[in-house]
Order: sequence, then C-alpha cells, then structure tokens
Amino acid sequence: MVLWLGTGDAYELLEGLVKAEYGLPALPAVERDENGKPRFPGAPGLHFNLSHSGGLSLCGAGRAPLGVDVEVLRPRRPGLARHVLSAEEYAWFLRQGGDWGAFYTLWTLKEARVKCTGAGLRQAPRSIAVPLLAPGEAGALDGLVFRAYSGESWRAAACCGAGEAPPRQIVRIS
Repeated sequence: MVLWLGTGDAYELLEGLVKAEYGLPALPAVERDENGKPRFPGAPGLHFNLSHSGGLSLCGAGRAPLGVDVEVLRPRRPGLARHVLSAEEYAWFLRQGGDWGAFYTLWTLKEARVKCTGAGLRQAPRSIAVPLLAPGEAGALDGLVFRAYSGESWRAAACCGAGEAPPRQIVRIS
C-alpha cells in the first residue's frame, strides 16, 4: 500500500500515485460498487481509497482492499467525543489528554475501517471498533491492519486486510 497526502483535488493526487507507483499511463475509470465504495473495474487487482478535509487530500492504493481518512484538526461541539466513542475509546481519549488531536486519531481510524470494508457510516460510530493507537502506531483488529498518522494540523489513518500493511509513513506531496 502507498499513501500520498497533498493539497488540491484528490483524484489528481490519485492519478499521480497510480502513474508513479503502479506504472499506469492514466487514472483508470472509476465506478462504485453496490455499497458506494469506489473501484477500478478495468484494474481489478488494484484497490484505492480517497479522503479530503479542508485543503488536504489523502489517497491510498494497494493490492488489497483499503480505507483511508484524513481530518484537519478543528474544534467540534462539546460532548461529541462522548457521543461517538465507545466507553473504552473514551477512556483512552481522556488518558491521551482529551484534546481534538486524540479525538481525530480515533475518528480517522473508524472512518478508515468502514471505508476499507465498504460498510460506510451506516451504524452508530461508537459501535465501530478500532485498535487504540497513537499517531505512528500500527495494530490489528478483526482481521484488519491499521496505522495512525499525524501532522501539526491533521490526523489520518489507513486500514487494510491482513494480506497487506499500511506503510510506516505517508508520502507528503505538498
């Protein structure tokens, strides 16, 4: 799996990634499956996922199903963490200092999981289980492999099937 982070359009970033990392001459046609997960029907062995927040875009591609999420750090309504995190996650969040960075670390892991599986956010967020990872850490849960990432003003996560692992670092483009 390869992850690229940049500013601007996520599909332009993805096109650069598939050209540079997989030798494709152009971005393959994109379709969505019955659950809305994007895929390349003309390149069935290549999986991808996209995310954007604020001016940032994150894209990932690999040989196994994957999900990615990026979030620009910004305050949200008080009580949001209590509402969307499980009891165990909320306790971890408080141990990390209870700040927005800790919240978005967990949130991006949840988003990456549901994007990887294709389930989407169709269930209560607190019921979406993820490993409790600080930025830079990797872990596994339910046959999925996760990694959390961070920058000064953002948090991100990647999730994939056990046949592949998220990279240690994101290739930062701009």
